[in-house]
Amino acid sequence: MASEVILLMGPPGAGKGTQAARLAEARNLKQLSTGDILRENVAGGTELGTRAKSFMDAGELVPDDLIIDMVRSELAGLDEVRVLFDGYPRNPAQAGQLDGLLAELDADLTAAVALEVDQDEIVRRLVQRAGEQGRSDDNEDTVRHRLQVYAEQTEPLLDYYAEAGTLRRVDGTGSVADVEARIRRELP
Repeated sequence: MASEVILLMGPPGAGKGTQAARLAEARNLKQLSTGDILRENVAGGTELGTRAKSFMDAGELVPDDLIIDMVRSELAGLDEVRVLFDGYPRNPAQAGQLDGLLAELDADLTAAVALEVDQDEIVRRLVQRAGEQGRSDDNEDTVRHRLQVYAEQTEPLLDYYAEAGTLRRVDGTGSVADVEARIRRELP
């Protein structure tokens, strides 16, 4: 099997987690979420986790170089680089670091898939999900703030991957099956 690397991007509430799980299973890819990797390293008391925890305990973001070290550690254990990144990279600096790591591993980015969903629909989805899950943190104001942060920090990746020729824009509205079918049509 050849290497395959897919990035699944989109604002909070676009359906990345749902689609990532389906796509990873269908294409026999390891699904990687840097949030999960971070939590596993911290819980496991790894050297990287201990370093990350010191930033987290201080209320700071974990630095990009520490995140890429965790990603490197995950990919180093694979026979073949066949991964789907769920919500990573989050900014152009992380994208550049990931490009460097993939080059070291002699792997190429297959596609950067951006799920596109109208902002009002995202607010509706996340507020509904918060109500279903009993979460008070996802009120409309909080959701709109998260979308603003995404627009400022992560949307620049769309230009980054468009220039690289790997960006695939996919309408993220409709049924889970419809969105999945649209994604599959965009992939080689």
